[in-house]
Amino acid sequence: MDEKLNILLVDDQPTKLMAYEAVLGELGENLIEAHSGMEALEQLLKNDVALVLMDVCMPGMDGFETAEMIHQHPRFENTPIVFVSGICVTEMDRLKGYRCGAVDYVPVPAPPELLRAKVKTLVDLHRKTRQLESLNAKMTLLQEEERRRIARDLHDSVGQLLAAISMNHSAVQSESEKLSARAAHCLQENAEMVEEVSKQIRTISYLLHPPLLDEAGLEPALRCFVDGFAKRSDIAVSLQISANLGRLPQEAEICIFRVVQECLTNVHRHSGSRTAAVRVTREKTYVRVEIEDAGKGIPSPASRLGTSMQAGVGVLGMRERLRNLGGTLEIRSSDEGTRLTGVLPAAMIDSSDSPSAATPSISSVPSA
Repeated sequence: MDEKLNILLVDDQPTKLMAYEAVLGELGENLIEAHSGMEALEQLLKNDVALVLMDVCMPGMDGFETAEMIHQHPRFENTPIVFVSGICVTEMDRLKGYRCGAVDYVPVPAPPELLRAKVKTLVDLHRKTRQLESLNAKMTLLQEEERRRIARDLHDSVGQLLAAISMNHSAVQSESEKLSARAAHCLQENAEMVEEVSKQIRTISYLLHPPLLDEAGLEPALRCFVDGFAKRSDIAVSLQISANLGRLPQEAEICIFRVVQECLTNVHRHSGSRTAAVRVTREKTYVRVEIEDAGKGIPSPASRLGTSMQAGVGVLGMRERLRNLGGTLEIRSSDEGTRLTGVLPAAMIDSSDSPSAATPSISSVPSA
């Protein structure tokens, strides 16, 4: 059976909260109460909330201000909010609500069946979205396993065959003086081609899944990849890594490596930049990875939203990788260059952190 989802009910009047519970109780979901905007933010940090049902008029921080703060936080920027109001019901009030990120604006009194139907639709949509995200995470894991298998097969089978061909060639070359000049020349060309194929196989195998990532961790794997990329592409790449980075969980290291790999590949293919900078920093509550170039930039829809249909498959893939680990992705681009910033929260990168460190606050996690 599907697990129950959390619905956050925000209102300063206990009687209205009781009414919401009576109307929405039939949905069979978990109903969480908050009596103010600040309490709502605290509940969001403690719980995975599928929907926020919130009053507009509250003392202190009203619903509009609360919604803006919620959506400024990278963890909750896509959390759906439904405003409920018995006072602010003009078209301008509704417009302000939608500008604050609301997905619906319900005037009071509202028929219980209507409110229940709206909430059920949004909660069901959230549940379907989570199922799709779970499926995508499994597909990403399977893709990484397939990459690892192919890389291993290239090294163990194709690589060994090329080594045997090279040894046989050495035996033949020792008697090359018995061959004609043309045959000797072809033999030498074969030796050079076998060497080039061996290099290409090693490069492809490494790009599919670098063994250093498993054996030594993210930092050595990134340094090796960046050095090789700079030589192959003739792009000067600077790499800065925090001294306290250490080892991260395997899925986090793979995620960061793939983000850097995809970004630098895009720099080489599309940006026209001759330089790039990669920075990986670890703070108490997050790990941040930044890739910056001085190229011609990304078309505005992809750079502004990152989730636009015009965004490239690579951008969407990076965003999904980070989101699967609770992270965020931001792209800033102009005709002077592009900067991509990915953030992974501490709860996903270090399970040994204390609860206070692992639970980011509204002010402690940077906007990504």
